[in-house]
Amino acid sequence: MEQVVPVTSADLDGAEVSWFSALCSDDYQFLGVPDPDLRSSWDHCRNIALEAEKQGFRNILAPSSYQVGQDTLSFVAGMAPLTEKMNFLAAIRCGEMQPIMLARTVATLDHMLKGRLTLNVISSDFPGEVAESKFRYKRSHEVVEILRQAWTRDEITHHGEVYSFNKVPTAPAKPYQQNGGPLLYFGGYSPDALELCGAQCDVYLMWPETQDQLAERMKAVHARAQAHNRTLDYGLRVHMIVRDTEAEAKEYADYIASRLDDEYGKLIRDRAHDSISLGVAHQARARELADQFGYTEPGLWTGVGRARSGCGAALVGSTDQILSKIETYQKMGIRAFIFSGYPHIDECKHFGAKVMPHLKTVSLPHAYGRVPAETPPTPLGTGPRT
Repeated sequence: MEQVVPVTSADLDGAEVSWFSALCSDDYQFLGVPDPDLRSSWDHCRNIALEAEKQGFRNILAPSSYQVGQDTLSFVAGMAPLTEKMNFLAAIRCGEMQPIMLARTVATLDHMLKGRLTLNVISSDFPGEVAESKFRYKRSHEVVEILRQAWTRDEITHHGEVYSFNKVPTAPAKPYQQNGGPLLYFGGYSPDALELCGAQCDVYLMWPETQDQLAERMKAVHARAQAHNRTLDYGLRVHMIVRDTEAEAKEYADYIASRLDDEYGKLIRDRAHDSISLGVAHQARARELADQFGYTEPGLWTGVGRARSGCGAALVGSTDQILSKIETYQKMGIRAFIFSGYPHIDECKHFGAKVMPHLKTVSLPHAYGRVPAETPPTPLGTGPRT
């Protein structure tokens, strides 16, 4: 497939390849079957992150969910002295903390990590809250505006529908990264979500869909960013099953789903705060349209979504097939990948051994203040397949 949108990182000849730490009780040997050894503890999630750094991943997503999760920012703070190279993509639920205090917290983390901090902006309901989508995205829009002021100005002055501040000094909220603060990643499907991303964020994250659907989504987001005289980078969050042969990979996919009870899987999906979001609905629709084995296109298996909310599909294939799939995504303009697998440590090792040696990995450049590219850059490929 040809590249479909202009991207900012035209000078990059690699991709940001990231892993996932299961803070939200999302680690299984068999999907939907809780395993005490894989529960969401500090020790286990720490070990996932340490293995990801050992395998050469450039970033790790630390998600957020109150009902089944540990506190994200506390976890990232704890990991700061234990890691040396890898970035942390910390989820921040906008409105959960007073925005100026959040700016100070983020700045402190950024100094602890010496700039190895990125943020995933989320707008889901809080525990006990059911708010309309339009309000949640308005609140998030204002939070990000306030964060940007805190990181780039001497004072915060903001008078909005949700928050109002006048001439608050920003000295305590200055981050280690002086080029606009941490990169802001964002995922959302509604028009309000796309507007927030296009106006304020740096990397648009997508959940797995067919290539045609991803291309259309990227075009829509690019149009919103272009309206604000900005360009974005694009990312894909997807699970991973890679083996020496396609048959072995598909066999493992069947294996991890072999004990799944669909009624219990529905309970798992429904307990998440994003369970009624438009993005989750798209993942459910993909499962409905999949073939009898759960595939919506070659190598894209929707079985994972039977036992989790959010990202609900996996790339399944041999090393060469997975590399070809990643290369195709790169040619479409996708520069950031967040992978995971079950169990997370075992699959991190599989991917690290079989795929990482063939990829050139980079960290995304900061997007603050970007303007649209006049012409699309040359499509990029992967590193040599040794």
